[in-house]
Parts: sequence; structure tokens; C-alpha cells
Amino acid sequence: MSFYNVYEKLKDQPFKSLFDEITASDVENVLQKDGLTEADYFTLLSPAAEGYLEEMAQKAHQLTLQHFGYTMQLFLPLYVSDYCVNTCKYCSFSVDNVFPRRRLTMEEVEEEAQAIYAMGIEQIIILSGESRVHSSVDYLSKIMKILRKYFSSVGLEVQPMDREEYEELVESGIDTLTVFQETYDQEIYRDLHTKGPKRFYKYRLDTPERGCQAGMRSVTIGALLGLDDWRKESYITGLHGSYLQDNYLDTEIGISFPRVQPNAGSFQPEIHVTDQNMVQAMLALRLFLPRAGIILSTRETPQLRDQLIPLGVTKMSAASSTEVGGYTQPENTQSQFEISDERSVEEVRQLLHEKGYQPVMKDWQIV
Repeated sequence: MSFYNVYEKLKDQPFKSLFDEITASDVENVLQKDGLTEADYFTLLSPAAEGYLEEMAQKAHQLTLQHFGYTMQLFLPLYVSDYCVNTCKYCSFSVDNVFPRRRLTMEEVEEEAQAIYAMGIEQIIILSGESRVHSSVDYLSKIMKILRKYFSSVGLEVQPMDREEYEELVESGIDTLTVFQETYDQEIYRDLHTKGPKRFYKYRLDTPERGCQAGMRSVTIGALLGLDDWRKESYITGLHGSYLQDNYLDTEIGISFPRVQPNAGSFQPEIHVTDQNMVQAMLALRLFLPRAGIILSTRETPQLRDQLIPLGVTKMSAASSTEVGGYTQPENTQSQFEISDERSVEEVRQLLHEKGYQPVMKDWQIV
């Protein structure tokens, strides 16, 4: 049993017509409830719910305060390699895109770590292109020996791995895992990932479970919004999060809502996901999964990020670089995607204080 069995029951549902059948009365009934079913969550993602975003926002705010208080965790990504073996139509790191690629040496990792630490950040995520050769378990374990000197929590967002490999990395000190399914639609997934091991849909879909089984303290999932109907993608993402929460009680489950951003290559998303669409997706998720973390990246504009802070977000990146070595050698390599919020960590901290929130730089300590 895995979430793939759930997906197989969902994949042929007529999502659009089912969403269109929902009425304003259905939405009002759901908003009277304290705990939501999967059907209720579906209702809040419908076009009919677009007229109730203010009511949803108020409930989402109260639920977030109840479970997380006025706190906001801050983190940064650390890109260590842009080598990749996959051809993905929407990603700058796709193996077909020609640019000078690089992988950080241990000396460069230490320099990047010192630059991030100097900004006051103690939680980071190691990122790379997907290559077992260039981002091997051995390479990542060596990096951890350096990073644990500076950071209280180190996460991972690289190529999917086997459970035993995650167990080795957990032993090295890595405590969180992020795996984006990109799109849950298996046919679209196959069309977008034309070459490389990433083509294996089920292996990627099962990756969060292997991370949970290996002892990751926290696992974050999500779909890249813009590749398929955002209502359908958000619904299946929420069910995936619920499935993980129900089956892995010791693991914190987080959801992220990244939207496709400009990248190297000519890819243009077929689906335009508006700010209002994204807000509805986040609010519906918060009401369905009150205990789930919601992560917001610097892909979004400062204006939108500021507005989203009280609506359910629990963790934000700040002053991010999406380039290998980007904190000490900016604009030296190809970024994975463009960021929209270039404010410093201190500026984001000040903003949070002004809104009455406590910036959390550390809530976990690697032993």
C-alpha cells in the first residue's frame, strides 16, 4: 500500500465537472464545520468558494494561531551542484540546457555556510540538480560534517533515493526532506520528463514515504503549480499530505505551493495560476490540515508574501539564491529559477516583528 493506490482511484475522476457542480450553499455549509472531510476540502477548492475567501482567511488565521502561534520559521536554500541527468521541460538545470556547470568543493561549501550563518539563518536546505554521481550520499555526508558546525537543522532536496540511503543521511544529521511531485497527473508527468530516472512516476511519488520510514523529522511535499489544473493538483497534494500524516505519526508534514517561474529554455506553463488561485489553495489546505506546515518561498513577490503571512504560512525563505555558490559568488552560474523577493533576512525579520510575529531562526538542534 502506498499513496499510489489512492492516486489510482482518483486519476480518472472528472475533476472539472465535479468542481463546477459545487454551489455557494455547499461552501457555506462547509465553513460552519470545525473538522473537514476530503469532500469538504474539495468543496473549498471549487470556483464557488472563490466568493468566500475572506471567511476562509479568517478561519485559516485562527487555526494557524491555535497550532503555531505568532511564529514564523526562516530558512535558506544552499545549492551545492547544478549537474543533472534528467530532461525536464520546465527546469533550468535540465541536462539539455547548455551552461557551465559546477559542484561546490568542501572549501566552497564552508564559505557558503559561513555567508548564510552570518545572515542569522540556522535552518537550511541542501539543493542540487538530480545526479546520483554529483550529489551522492558520500558527497552529501561530507557536506554535513561541515554544515552541522553552523546550522541547527539541515534539510535535503536532491534526487529521490532509496530508504537505506535516507537512513544513512539521517545518521549524518540531515533531518528534513523536500520532494516535489511536480505534477500528480501521470500522463502530463511523462510528457514533461522526457529522459532520465525522473521519468519513473511511482518511484518519485513514493519518495516522501521512504523519507518518513527512514526517520526524517519533517517531510515537505507539493506540486509545481502551472503544469496542470491547480484545483486538481492542490486537492491531490492535500490528500497526499493527509495520507502521510495518518501513516507516519512521528513525522511533521509540510506543504509548499511553488508556481512555475521563468527559467532557462523556452518552456511556458499552460495554466496561469493567479495570486487569488494560490491564496485559495493555501486557505483550503489550512482548513483541511490544521497541523500541517505551509512553506512560502521567494518565488513570490514581496507584496504577496506580506499578505500571506497571517493566512496560514509557517515557514518562509528569505534572501535566497538559487545558484550554486550564489551567496559568495553571485551571478557566477545559472540559477534554477528567478526569485521575486530579494529582501534581506534582516528586512524580513523586521517585517515579521511589525506584524506581531516572532521570527524563529532555530526550533531544532542536530545532536
